[in-house]
Amino acid sequence: MIRLSKAGKMPCRSWSLQAIETCPASIGSDGELVDACKGCYATTGNYNFPSVKAPRLHNKKDWQREGWVADMIEELDNDRYFRWFDSGDVYHIKLAKKILEVCRATPWTRHWLPTRMHKFKKFRKILNELNKLDNVVVRLSSDSVEGEIIEGVNTSTIIPYDDTPTSAIICEAYKHEGKCNKCRICWDKGVSVVAYVAHGQRMKKVLRENNLINALQVA
Repeated sequence: MIRLSKAGKMPCRSWSLQAIETCPASIGSDGELVDACKGCYATTGNYNFPSVKAPRLHNKKDWQREGWVADMIEELDNDRYFRWFDSGDVYHIKLAKKILEVCRATPWTRHWLPTRMHKFKKFRKILNELNKLDNVVVRLSSDSVEGEIIEGVNTSTIIPYDDTPTSAIICEAYKHEGKCNKCRICWDKGVSVVAYVAHGQRMKKVLRENNLINALQVA
């Protein structure tokens, strides 16, 4: 059974997994979480409620069944925008291949897939195949909270505050209570880099550890 979720800020539904435990690329070379993942919103607040975690736990098993691709295609019949992973990541190469099948078969849906799995060589080919589809944007996520821009056709980064100098297009959801409203830049293949302004108490702690908190206007 397909179980989708609807994050409050998003203009669409999403298919997600449990954060961190399905995010192998969240671990840096030192064995610790990378900065961007230390402040992960999907490990706090409502994401810890059993009712919110249940679909994500279900999905980790459900995608492996034979009829999952067909069921996903049918489920997306009326979706014009879709997000993969408002939490978690495409942690398994077989899952990535199934997502490719779904995206190919749903050209009416514009798919956005943020991921750090580009850090693993074996995933790069399938991620490139996904991003070549006209209706798919795979955004390769930077580990930085200081606005570092990584190489890639479509990428994203985190900036510590809204006036951080950057060549990226800044997501303005922070101006609208965290909501996308009419903005769709994350799905726009013409937007090379999207920068998200750091937010939340856990992220503020990360900024403080990186000596960036003094540059913020903290309430």
